Amino acid sequence: MISRELAESAISIRSIQHFIYCPHRWGLIEIDRAWAENYFVTKANIMHERVHDSDNHYNARGKRVYTAVPVYNDEKEYNLYGVVDCLEESEKGLCVVEYKPTKPKDADYRDDDLMQVFAQKICVDYIFRCDCDTVLYYGDVRRRVKLPLRERYDFYDAKLKDFLTRMRNYMKRGEIPEIGRSQRCNGCSMKDLCMPKTSVSGTVRKMITDTVSDD
Repeated sequence: MISRELAESAISIRSIQHFIYCPHRWGLIEIDRAWAENYFVTKANIMHERVHDSDNHYNARGKRVYTAVPVYNDEKEYNLYGVVDCLEESEKGLCVVEYKPTKPKDADYRDDDLMQVFAQKICVDYIFRCDCDTVLYYGDVRRRVKLPLRERYDFYDAKLKDFLTRMRNYMKRGEIPEIGRSQRCNGCSMKDLCMPKTSVSGTVRKMITDTVSDD
């Protein structure tokens, strides 16, 4: 039976990607329970609807394909859970396939996408006692990109544990990470809910807090 402490400290694989993309955005979603969608989120959701059917299992090119596979790793250092878009089984073993709508223009993959898949691998390997392959599939170019997770396992394992520790510390304190403006803000679905930096006096959030304090 899972202890209450273990259950309360569990982290979803999806939230790891949110944290890496923008810790402040992650805090709004996970701590403030805010959410908003835009074109990019909607496009990704439509693509995932095609594979997130737990009854959709089929054979393709000598592989047994399972979609929307629930996974977890309840070891204390991880304590993760989530859903794998697609898990393929062949003579070579298991392979995690994560679907993304758009390939980055200047790279083979984004760091937050890679870490999301690494967390999935941690769970799949734990459940099936294996060393699965991992790929990203980009819908716009209809191409797979193999990820170097096995080759740099220790490096990404240390990064994942660091992210999980930081996330749990924020969650325990009920604290939303500070805003860090970047080029990602313009395409972020949370932009209108976020309180962006101002050029005069820090953040809008601070301005409101100072005004209330003065009263």
